[in-house]
Amino acid sequence: MKKLAIIGCGGIGTYHLGHFMEYRDVELAGFCDLIPERAEKFAETAGCGRAFTDYREMYDAVKPDMVFICIPPTCHGEIELETIRRGIHFFVEKPLTLDLDLARRIRDAAEAAGIITASGFQCRYSNIVQPTVDFIRTHEIPYVECARMGGIPDTPWWLKKSLSGGQAVEQTIHQFDIIRYVFGEPEEVFSMATRGFVKGVEGYDTDDLSTTIVKFQNGALGTISTGCYAENGACFDSKITFSAKDARLDHYIIGKVNIYGEKPAPANDSGLVVKGDGTMRGDGADVSTILDDGTAGVVCDRTFVDAVLTGDASKIKSPYRDAFRSVSFTLACNKSMETGLPVRVELD
Repeated sequence: MKKLAIIGCGGIGTYHLGHFMEYRDVELAGFCDLIPERAEKFAETAGCGRAFTDYREMYDAVKPDMVFICIPPTCHGEIELETIRRGIHFFVEKPLTLDLDLARRIRDAAEAAGIITASGFQCRYSNIVQPTVDFIRTHEIPYVECARMGGIPDTPWWLKKSLSGGQAVEQTIHQFDIIRYVFGEPEEVFSMATRGFVKGVEGYDTDDLSTTIVKFQNGALGTISTGCYAENGACFDSKITFSAKDARLDHYIIGKVNIYGEKPAPANDSGLVVKGDGTMRGDGADVSTILDDGTAGVVCDRTFVDAVLTGDASKIKSPYRDAFRSVSFTLACNKSMETGLPVRVELD
């Protein structure tokens, strides 16, 4: 039986542990966290495995076959490189790292060593992704619009942009990633950010809101906006819209998709349609809805574990090399915010 270990026993580690508790074909062998009580709590919850505060000591003691790396963005680097040196397959949480050159080193070293990798873009495994792909394949999409508006997570390091990368990099990267996965690669971005709307939060120094214009390699344009100023869900309808000439699909990550324009509109539809001046609205009853089934995270974790058990990584939807591109997409936005200039996205 192969051994599984976890580095980082915080919130996202707890999420993964809940899945692993259902497994009967791997041994939960080690849990590592700089705060010993966290690692000890994981061992207690699992009813097996040992707690550590040093991942090297854990590797020496339990010799895991695979590890889930669930640490803050600025803590990546030596952990992955040591993991590769020891021949341990790894799953790493997004956003991989805030240093693109370091991510390249890790990517290339893992591939050279034949390491199986995966990243925490679990939204790719949702059942609502395939209907989105099907819609895009059967419609020409000139425009993509995305927004994610929310609040501030209860994580101290998230408040500082130098530690989290900001909301686009640390949270809304899921939206950036899904857009890449279902639609195509970005070519260039131009981003602007603003502050001053979030008040009274000690230690907070990141952007309240940013908006990015994207030019895709296929010629389409898009806008991606993300804000952490919200105090209520009424703030905004956070979704990704793929707009065709005669239809659209609204993708709510890990929620649902609504497809408009593929069913005949009702005869009494009062939606405004005035073609002459470019004003069009038609979002009445001509909508089809597909709900997310809630299994994406479970499938994501299981797919990586199965890849290690079988040696076949073909079903992993976001290996490190591909996750690198989503991180690069968001870091290009940060660079544009800093320079005030358009930035080409480095995909390799």
